[in-house]
Amino acid sequence: MILIEKKGLVSGFLIQRYKRFLADVRLEDGSVVTAHTTNTGSMKTCWEPGDRVLLEPATNPERKLKFTWLAVERPGGWVGVETGMPNRVVAEAARRDVLPGLTGLREVRTEVKYGAERSRIDVLAQDAEGRQVFIEVKNTTLKEGNWVLFPDAVTERGTKHLRELQAMVREGHWAAIAFFVHRTDVDRFDAARDIDPAYSAELDRAAQAGVAVLPLAVHLVTRQETSGLWALGWELPGLLPWAPRR
Repeated sequence: MILIEKKGLVSGFLIQRYKRFLADVRLEDGSVVTAHTTNTGSMKTCWEPGDRVLLEPATNPERKLKFTWLAVERPGGWVGVETGMPNRVVAEAARRDVLPGLTGLREVRTEVKYGAERSRIDVLAQDAEGRQVFIEVKNTTLKEGNWVLFPDAVTERGTKHLRELQAMVREGHWAAIAFFVHRTDVDRFDAARDIDPAYSAELDRAAQAGVAVLPLAVHLVTRQETSGLWALGWELPGLLPWAPRR
C-alpha cells in the first residue's frame, strides 16, 4: 500500500553535495542545477558522485533553489534523503491504522508540544482505550553490512527525546521510537554504538522502561512515467529485527 506518492519528479546524476544544504545535479538534458537537501546530517553511505537522484521541482516560482533532493539510487536500491517524509508517512500510516507495531490508533496529530524539556512529539495519537501514544520518528539511513544504524553522528537532541519518551511511560502513557529505515538494502537494525555510545545506552534504557522500539522497513516505489518524469511512493511493509551487532 502506497501511503504517500509524489509525481512529476526530475531525474539526474549527482555531482556533489556540499555545505550541508546543497547538491549539484546534472539533469538528463545535460544542464546542471543546485538542489536543496533537507538532510543536514552526515549522510554517510547514502551517496556517491554519479548516483541517480530524484528531484522535486519547487511549486513556488520565487524560491531560490528550484529543486529539492528526495532520493538517490545506490547499488542495493533506493535511499530516501528528504527528512520531512518520515513524519508524514508515519502519521498517514497511523491515520489509516496500518502502522507496523502500533495498531488501533486514532485522533492522530503531529508536532505537538510536550515534556519537561520542551520538545515537540512527531506524532501524537490515542489508542482504543483513550491513552495517549507518543511516537518519535527518526530518519535512519546509515548502512554497515546488512545493518542499518542510528544515529550517523552524535545527537544530544535525540538522547533528550529518549528521556522524554521514558517520562511519558512513567506517567502512564504509551511511547514509541520509530526508526524510519529509509533504504531497501538492509535487513536488521541496531544503534550506532561506536558513533554515539550515550544515545545507544539511552535507547537500551528506554526499551527496558517500556518504550516500543520500531525499526520500520520502508519500501520506496519508483516508476518512470510516459512523460519521462518520475513518481516516488512510500510503503511500510513491516518491521526489521533489532539485532545487536555485538
